[in-house]
Amino acid sequence: MADSENIARLQRNLRDELDSAALYRSLADLEADPVRADLFRQLASSEADHAEIWRSKLLAAGVVDTGHGPSLRTRTLAFLARHLGVGFVLPSIASAEVADQNKYAGQADATALSGDERGHAAVVRTLVAKGPTTGADIAKAEQWHRGASGNELRAAVLGANDGLVSNFCLIMGVAGAGVANREILLTGFAGLVAGACSMALGEWLSVTNARELARTQMDREAEEIEQTPESERRELALIYQAKGLARAQAETFATEIMKDKDKALDTLAREELGIDPAELGGNPWSAAGVSFGLFSAGACFPVAPFLWSSGPVAMASCVALSAFALAAIGVTTSLFNGRSAAFSAGRQVVIGCVAAAATYGAGRLLGVSIS
Repeated sequence: MADSENIARLQRNLRDELDSAALYRSLADLEADPVRADLFRQLASSEADHAEIWRSKLLAAGVVDTGHGPSLRTRTLAFLARHLGVGFVLPSIASAEVADQNKYAGQADATALSGDERGHAAVVRTLVAKGPTTGADIAKAEQWHRGASGNELRAAVLGANDGLVSNFCLIMGVAGAGVANREILLTGFAGLVAGACSMALGEWLSVTNARELARTQMDREAEEIEQTPESERRELALIYQAKGLARAQAETFATEIMKDKDKALDTLAREELGIDPAELGGNPWSAAGVSFGLFSAGACFPVAPFLWSSGPVAMASCVALSAFALAAIGVTTSLFNGRSAAFSAGRQVVIGCVAAAATYGAGRLLGVSIS
């Protein structure tokens, strides 16, 4: 790296750390809760320590720091916190911390700081989530990062909906072209198999990539526990303090956990990285199988009537059965979208049927033009 580029990088890192330190000091001054205020002061101190690292590197490169005032973003957030409350700006700060938690990953002279940045992101994220305040509650909250059953239900419904809508539209488009019942059946089952295989492969790749990323992060975390155990202990203490423990109790809790490296890795993976070491994102093969099954289940509804009927009767049955399935999916989505069952069902039926009508019209035009 050219000297000018390296110096620009060091200056940019210094400005970022000074901004963060200034912002956390402002939050500490404004925070009414003494426990949270102390937590902000600790974060400010950590960021200030990082700034000194970059200032010393600049000095070694022959550049004397001439001072740095807070950036416009920092002054704006401090202003909003002063007038609207710390809680108003904390989600924005948490989002920025998460976005910047790997900013030092590609800088060879900053590997020791990467763990601190991820820890800071976890601390602020925990504050935003308004974590529990007692040791017993914290034990119950160990799985705070896991997906809820509502998310699993949502994924299942959307998987079935993909199969239903895509095959409904496909069959209506082919039927609109005026092909025979046999061709419609063949097209419907081909669409079912092709779509289900595509969904299964996509899910397998997604989960496999997530597991590989989780393993890489776990390996990096294990290295940091070996190389900088005190830094990891401090970050873990901050996380538990963010959840409501008093500082002394959080320090004691973190110290006990760090005595066992395996337990420390498990805890830091959950609390700092949001990873369940026992699952690492789930099993790609079971995820692929579930995705295949859900898509296939939805795709069966539009094609089924053509197994026992043909012509206009099959078309009408296809529309009726698909509309029924769309309504059922809409009712299910009302469980997690806050809308009434009737509204969700009606919206689902209207959108699905409009899409099918559009493909039927396109098939009709294409069939006439080809004929």
